[in-house]
Amino acid sequence: MKYLIAFAQAHNEFRLPELDSVSELYGFEYTLCQSLDTSDPQRPYMVINLESEKHARHLARRCILVKAIYEFYGQGGTYRELHEANRANRALWERFIPDTSFKFIVSAYNHTIPQARQTEIIESFSYMDFQGKIDMKNPDNIIGCFEEYTDRHGTTRNKHEGDGHFRQVYLGRLLEEGSARQLIGHFDVKKRVYYGNTSMESEISLLMTNQTMAAPGKLIYDPFIGTGSMAYPAAHFGALVFGSDIDGRQMRGKCRPPGVIRAAKQYGVSQRIIDLCTFDVTHNPWRCGSLFDAIVTDPPYGVRAGAKRLGRKRELSPARYAAYLEHQKAPRPNDQPYIPPTKPYELSTLVADLVLLARYLLKPSGRLVFFLPTVVDEYQEIDIHSMLCDGMEVIANSLQDFGSWGRRLVTIKKTASLSYLPPAFMLGEAAINDHVPAHRDFREKYFQGFKKDITASIPNEERKDN
Repeated sequence: MKYLIAFAQAHNEFRLPELDSVSELYGFEYTLCQSLDTSDPQRPYMVINLESEKHARHLARRCILVKAIYEFYGQGGTYRELHEANRANRALWERFIPDTSFKFIVSAYNHTIPQARQTEIIESFSYMDFQGKIDMKNPDNIIGCFEEYTDRHGTTRNKHEGDGHFRQVYLGRLLEEGSARQLIGHFDVKKRVYYGNTSMESEISLLMTNQTMAAPGKLIYDPFIGTGSMAYPAAHFGALVFGSDIDGRQMRGKCRPPGVIRAAKQYGVSQRIIDLCTFDVTHNPWRCGSLFDAIVTDPPYGVRAGAKRLGRKRELSPARYAAYLEHQKAPRPNDQPYIPPTKPYELSTLVADLVLLARYLLKPSGRLVFFLPTVVDEYQEIDIHSMLCDGMEVIANSLQDFGSWGRRLVTIKKTASLSYLPPAFMLGEAAINDHVPAHRDFREKYFQGFKKDITASIPNEERKDN
């Protein structure tokens, strides 16, 4: 069976990875209808093959980027081609002829169709001969006809200029509207009782959660949980969530109970937040691996909040170290707990270490889902693959483009069934020496406006002469 998907016009590159993840979650497969020239994820409509209507409904109820799914009747470059395809598929719609109420809608992408032509289009389908009554409020069936026009933003034109010169026209019966998109408003950060300046927007956090395939009975971990943006949608879909951060203030806030728990109560999922702990992921308390079904996180990359790890920026001199040891022996008041020193955690080292940690903590076939900021012009595929280790494989890599820079939603799957020892986090630093990825020193590049180092391209001899 063929089904027509109408997508929301946002995050185009995320569409196919989301379809892949949701279909795998529910245990079915889909294929793109290559012969119909509708497999381009950048276009607003896509025709796919599914075994049953139930699978199409699963996509509509879980995919954040799906506006609606239709039973596909036909498409064409002209209305003549569309009518021929629709007549050939009479077996799909003839059962609705006798006594079902219906409604016909006509709309366009990147265009507004005049009302008079909308009426003409509807009347051109009179051969379908539906005998039921027309019901504009609560019909049994909604038949949709959609014209797709090329993007003409930035051009000056009259209101209906180019009317009828569409790229493709589609026809189908509405099966189900995408109910998952309502969750974007439900998890809106502006309506949340607790959030911070690094809280992830709700639509992106929902897309990340779908990549984890969160579901009841699954255990998910966020090692940089911050204010908990990824925890709430994961818990909403039924998963149990554990979170940690090197800065406990981000999780706690200034009131009791902790801010993440207060926000989880707002969404009715506080019972699915297992615990929140403060520790450095490179000095973690995990004593056994293969615990989690997924790890989802948005690592700090230094623009609004920099990544930290335990340690000192500069080693203490012998004299200062001896003084430090003496100071440690002195009794400390209860209201002055020891706060260990921290040092910056370079992004490329962080993500390489994150992959190592995920390999240790994930169950076989578990997923690591995270955002990786990068310089768009400098990015290469090897940037992602250079951070991998044995037993880990990239299955999705989508760009959210901001112009000079962007962030990539990366999904890595644990393909190994072996048990690994706890990582020493020395390999992460060694892994970046062979290749310098575009996300190396991202913070410095960001605040420099991504200006290229001109002197780097000048031979040493010329630099000496100058």
